[in-house]
Amino acid sequence: MKKRLPLLLILGTLAAAVAYTAVTTDKPKEFWAGLFLDGVTSGSLFALIALGYTMVYGVLRMINFAHGEVFMIGSFAGWLVLKDVFGGDGMADALIVPAIAVAMLAAALASAGAIVVIERVAYRPLRNAPRLAPLISAIGVSVFLQNLFLKLTAGRTEGYPRIFPQGPDESIDIYFTEIDYIQIFLIGSSIIMMLGLFMFVQRTRMGTSIRAVAEDREVAALMGIDVNRVIVATFVIGAALAGVAGVMWGLWLISINGTMGFVPGIKAFTAAVLGGIGNIPGAMAGGFLIGLSESLGREWLNDLFGLGLTNEWKDVVAFVVLVGVLLVRPTGILGEVVGKRA
Repeated sequence: MKKRLPLLLILGTLAAAVAYTAVTTDKPKEFWAGLFLDGVTSGSLFALIALGYTMVYGVLRMINFAHGEVFMIGSFAGWLVLKDVFGGDGMADALIVPAIAVAMLAAALASAGAIVVIERVAYRPLRNAPRLAPLISAIGVSVFLQNLFLKLTAGRTEGYPRIFPQGPDESIDIYFTEIDYIQIFLIGSSIIMMLGLFMFVQRTRMGTSIRAVAEDREVAALMGIDVNRVIVATFVIGAALAGVAGVMWGLWLISINGTMGFVPGIKAFTAAVLGGIGNIPGAMAGGFLIGLSESLGREWLNDLFGLGLTNEWKDVVAFVVLVGVLLVRPTGILGEVVGKRA
């Protein structure tokens, strides 16, 4: 019970704040419902990206700061498929579903291929080096990929095709609010993939191997597990999910560029820490909490204290939530889960 007390305190405080605001606010419930949906949508994408951070850290005790750029590579791969293969904005309605499926597959393959090369060239030679060395290498890879894509795109911001329904028929009514088709797709797809990953790690032979290597790399090797293969699989799974998230990000926010991976990457890493680094369900919970903090936090503070915070303050609110939670529960909401340093 003592271990759960900080978590219950956090959840109780959040519930009390929401309840108080709901009773005292002058804003319509449709306004808060819209913010909630926006927060869940962005949070689902942060959670997908955060899974790559938390899996790699759980296995290697390493922070892959190039993960945001892997996310960016997937977004560009999906953009190329939608634009050059399926015709972009002008594609027929019958092609929308296969186009998204092929774009996501291409993004997953592109991101996975990129991380295989990165792991082999930049990370594997430093696997037994002091922990600072692979961290610096990851930062170097991040800077290299950003500048490479800025060079390839001449610094331009590219527009994702608007392939979801536009205009009056772009949303459906749910009780007292409206939810866009794109939001239904993003939230639903993210939850399905996150649950699929959790079941994969818990129920499959490879998942068992990943958990074994995370627990003790040396003992796992003595038991006949191919540690290098498991580590590469861990990188590939996280990268593939980040690549798919890149396509979803482009479909929702439309514009992409060579530096787009930095901010989502930092927020996803924050989500992983907030939920409990190395903890897959924790990364999911942290992603949603960061998204909701961004969306609802600023407006809640404005409504409660009359601060007049503008939209630029949403990032500040999200990181203040991180600091507040870690002060109460340093291992994150669901607790840190990491292996031993081999």
